[in-house]
Amino acid sequence: MINPQWLRSFCTLVEVGHFTQTAQRLHMTQSGVSQHMHKLEQQLGVTLLDRHGKQFTLTDAGERLYAEARELVAALASLPQRLGHDPAFQGEVRLMSPGSVGLKLYPHLLSLQQQHRQLIIDYRFAPNRSIEQAVANGETDIGIMSCAATLSNVSYETLTTEPLLLVTPAGCDDLSWSHLQQLGFIDHPDGAHHAALLLSANYPEFQGVSFIAKHGFSNQIALILEPVSRGFGFTVLPAYAVEMFAQQSLIQVHRLPQPVSETLYLATRAQQPLANRVHTVMKATQAGLT
Repeated sequence: MINPQWLRSFCTLVEVGHFTQTAQRLHMTQSGVSQHMHKLEQQLGVTLLDRHGKQFTLTDAGERLYAEARELVAALASLPQRLGHDPAFQGEVRLMSPGSVGLKLYPHLLSLQQQHRQLIIDYRFAPNRSIEQAVANGETDIGIMSCAATLSNVSYETLTTEPLLLVTPAGCDDLSWSHLQQLGFIDHPDGAHHAALLLSANYPEFQGVSFIAKHGFSNQIALILEPVSRGFGFTVLPAYAVEMFAQQSLIQVHRLPQPVSETLYLATRAQQPLANRVHTVMKATQAGLT
C-alpha cells in the first residue's frame, strides 16, 4: 500500500513547483520532501521527476500519478469532516418488512422522501426469516417483523400490533364453520399461520387449513383479496393488507368475537451505531404504523 503521506508530499510538490516552498507548506524539511519522493519512486518502480538542479519536470509516469493521486489526497484530507457529517435527512436508508406492513408504510415513507429529496428510501418486501438474516448481516438498516428476533446480533423492540381479519366475499353474513368450509380458503404465504391464529381462537372445529378446501393462492399481497372479491373463497389477512385493497365494496371484513392480533417488531443490528438518517426513518415508521 502506498504511504498517503508520500502522495500528499508529491501532489503538493507538483502544485507548488518548488522543494523549499513545499517543505514550508507541509511543515517539513526540504530533505524530508526529497526523501518522500525517493521512497515513492522506489516503491512504484518508476521515475516520477526529471530533476534539473533545483528545478524539475514530471515524467509521463509522474503526470499519470498526479492525475489520479490528487483526487485521492483531497478525499483523504476531507475524510474526518465527512465522517463527522451525519445529516438527518440525507443518504440512503434500507428497510425490509412483510408485504402487509409495506402496503401501508411505504407510501408514508415516500411522503417523507418528497419533503427531503436527498433522503433515499430503499424498501423491500420479504418474509420474517429473510428480514432477520438481512439485519444480522448488515444488508438492511431496519427490519420490521411479525415475530420476535432469535439471532443474538439482532436487537428488536415492539412497534405495534396488527389485527388479523376474516375476509369473505361481499354479502356473506353466515360465518358458521360449515359455511366457511363450503366457501373454501384462499391461501397465501402466511395463510396457514394467520388462519391458525384467528380461526383456532374462534372455531373449536378448526384443525388446520389443510382440512379446508383450497380455492386459490397468491403470493402477491395486493392481489390476495382479488379471488375473494370474485366469490372464490375466504381468507385471513392482517388489517393493513385489507385496508389497502381497492375494491372494498366487493369484500366483507369480519371482526370475530375473539380478536387476534400479530405483534410487529422493529429490528436493527445489535451494538451497531445508527446514523441520524436511520433514526429519522425509524421515527417516521413508528408514526406511520401507530
